[in-house]
Amino acid sequence: MMYLIIAIALFTTLLIYFRIAEIYNIIDHPNERSSHGEKTIRGGGIIFGFSIIAAVMLHPQYWMPGLGALIIGFISFLDDRLTLSGRIRILFHLMAVTLLFLYLQLFTLFPVYWAIALYILVIGIINMYNFMDGINGITGCYSLVILAGLQYVNLYQTSFIDADMIWLPILACLIFLFYNFRKKARCFAGDVGSITIAFWLIFLELTLIFVSHNWSYILFMAVYGVDSVITILHRLMLKQNIFKAHRLHFYQILANEQKISHLLVSTGYTILQGTIIIAIVVNPNLPAWIFFLATITPLTIVYILLKPRLMRI
Repeated sequence: MMYLIIAIALFTTLLIYFRIAEIYNIIDHPNERSSHGEKTIRGGGIIFGFSIIAAVMLHPQYWMPGLGALIIGFISFLDDRLTLSGRIRILFHLMAVTLLFLYLQLFTLFPVYWAIALYILVIGIINMYNFMDGINGITGCYSLVILAGLQYVNLYQTSFIDADMIWLPILACLIFLFYNFRKKARCFAGDVGSITIAFWLIFLELTLIFVSHNWSYILFMAVYGVDSVITILHRLMLKQNIFKAHRLHFYQILANEQKISHLLVSTGYTILQGTIIIAIVVNPNLPAWIFFLATITPLTIVYILLKPRLMRI
């Protein structure tokens, strides 16, 4: 009953946001770099932030990562509206990640140089997740399969967090997808959505890794990671500014150049990542290096061989 009440509340909140967005013109207008052609409400991913608020209200002991999610979500929402400078964004990102690290007691577990490396890694993953949010369904579906994998591990293998901290974001993903997993989406996640859910997924994954001492779980984001890293290398080779919008991600080539349905591409990414998650879950005792080789190597080879051919057609 509690989940039903929360689901209704999240649905209602999103509908109210739609009305506010229409009044204040919080609308995504397509441009030459967009993968869509219609005006669409931006920021529907705000529902992820509200699901985290609900989860923390039920379990106040998670207030530090919850506050971090709200901080990073707030600045991302402002950036959606005002296009803030990179310095302002990074300051708030550092604040949010610091709260996360304090909760995880990371500063007592690792020396300073490792902490600095983890700051770079976490903020890099957050922005990677944001850059990958470019077509209908991809952020919601991809996040949903990661959350499902984490919840399975949490319930049946290694208990690392209260289940509500995963169930409520899953509810938010399903509700968001109701409006986003469409040929003509009613709303996009916006920075507020992709960055907030990325922060929460990192919190969950780091918590699991530190409890289990198994770094294989970082591969729950392997598909996004390979696409993002190799795309950055590709853009550096082309001498492009990697911080500016572009259409060179593998999923963008599929959706834009190859004209494959957004929903089909999003589903493909989700199934591929889901397959990797299942492989890790059913073989929890295999060394992490085996999973890294078996996952990263074929993804990289396929990316390098297939992308140039798709771009020429």
